Amino acid sequence: MAKAEIGNRESRWSLQGMTALGTGGTKGIGYAVVEELASLAASVHTCSRDEAQLNVCLHEWKTKGFRVTGSVCDAASRAQ
Repeated sequence: MAKAEIGNRESRWSLQGMTALGTGGTKGIGYAVVEELASLAASVHTCSRDEAQLNVCLHEWKTKGFRVTGSVCDAASRAQ
């Protein structure tokens, strides 16, 4: 039986061709979720209430080669 290599991205499943939405993606768990989804080849859209922080994160993800877009909104606001 083949032994799975823990932490080896090549041995993990892929989200290539999939799109994901992650709210609050510039901090904490939301940030970690966006990073993980993007590292598994998903296209990700995230939102944040803080435009400056969102732009910093979008630039960081772009330099990593991740396909992440973002918008400024408050997910708790029905109107937004």
